Amino acid sequence: MIRTGEEYKQGIRDGREVWIDGERVKDVTTHPALKPIIDVKARMYDMAREERYAADLTYVEDNETHSVFYKPPTEQKDWHDKIKAVDHVMKDIGGVVTRVGDETIGEMWSLTDGRDVLAEIDPRFAANIDRHIRAVIEKDIFHVSANTDPKGDRSLPPQQQDPDLMVHVTRETDAGIIIRGAKYETAAAYADQAYLKPTVGAWANEKLSDYAVGCIVKMGAPGVKHICRGGFANRSSANAKDYPLANRFDEVEALVVFDDVLIPWEDVFFYRHTRAAQFVRSTLHRYSAFPYVLRLLYTADMMIGAAMWNAKQTGLDKLQSVREKLADLVCYREGINAHLTASIAMAEKSPGGLLMPQQSMLYAGRVFACSQLPAMMHIARELCGGQICITPNADAFEAEGSGKWLNKFYSLNDQWQADDRRKLLAFARDLLNSDYAGHRLTFVQFAQAPHFNHLAAVYNSFDFAGPLDFVKKSAGLSDRIDGVKS
Repeated sequence: MIRTGEEYKQGIRDGREVWIDGERVKDVTTHPALKPIIDVKARMYDMAREERYAADLTYVEDNETHSVFYKPPTEQKDWHDKIKAVDHVMKDIGGVVTRVGDETIGEMWSLTDGRDVLAEIDPRFAANIDRHIRAVIEKDIFHVSANTDPKGDRSLPPQQQDPDLMVHVTRETDAGIIIRGAKYETAAAYADQAYLKPTVGAWANEKLSDYAVGCIVKMGAPGVKHICRGGFANRSSANAKDYPLANRFDEVEALVVFDDVLIPWEDVFFYRHTRAAQFVRSTLHRYSAFPYVLRLLYTADMMIGAAMWNAKQTGLDKLQSVREKLADLVCYREGINAHLTASIAMAEKSPGGLLMPQQSMLYAGRVFACSQLPAMMHIARELCGGQICITPNADAFEAEGSGKWLNKFYSLNDQWQADDRRKLLAFARDLLNSDYAGHRLTFVQFAQAPHFNHLAAVYNSFDFAGPLDFVKKSAGLSDRIDGVKS
């Protein structure tokens, strides 16, 4: 089925415990920091029911209509359909959002490829992942991924730290397991459920661990507490006219505390099995990296558009030096697109029968998109110029005393009047220069993994046999270097 936006909102009015700025939130759907992004998610639900979008945002299976975003990919067309659906959403809402469900469901798909590992622990666990993937599809659940632990002292194993610092099982009951600990997660406060999994590193050092647990947690369950960071939306001094992105697309993160939360056995994917935890860490992003990198394609488009409009308004787009910088932004954009396109063109069947983007190409694209973003933002900032940091706010343009002067000096000609210039500069400031812009840049660098983990994924997925064999033959090396006697 496809939920309506109002049905989604009603579903998260479940009495969940959410805190922002030291106060408990009475209704997450109306709180100033959360309402804008919840409205975006609700809009996505409603889009799927509109005639102009329905054919591209949904698919039919067994006479039931479901979201394209949640369809497990089995052929190239499935990925192209997802790209088209993302394009509709981004253009309709007029911005970029990351954690809206299509990325995080991929992390459950990776468990499909590990059913044999799960079945070794308990056959019920393998069945649980199949059932939950179907539940997300059939019930149109907003599903996120509880991933990042409070950092603690990483030189110590979790058992030698505060035992509640990282999520672990405290006891078993007939009904399920009881967990304590905490995770950081984007969008948890306004999602239906989260796939919780371990992120502690050296799982090979022990056979069993209470910290090796993966499960589904309902975000409104008793004992789940969301302690959110302060939002960028609707700050008292942040006029939406001055910060058009921050006031519409801030995806609020939370420290999600699990205070003796019951996880029913049917919601457990694995428990105490470190091999399963190790598998999760090594395969987590094999699908979810694709929509993650795809979002950066739209970030690149926003930078190109903001920079080029700023150059065109003053006629600087005719300068060769300006065109060269714009070309750098285009190369960045097309580099992202090339990696995504190639990863689907070269896609391969996964162990679980899904169509998996070609891993080396996808992970190399993630490194390129994330590592080059700071430099591209700087180029866009150069092209937009210093006016993005000195232009007064919208109230100053509208006030009787200051407005006449600002409208005089910000109007260039009949084509570019002050109002359009102010809007463009405010957009560019929020994209490149604001607190929100800095937050998004840091989010991109760390949301899936830090840079060294991105590089490790590239190393582990690349087939070195070709280059090694090429050089071996070209240099005339003997078979001895392979450990084989000639």
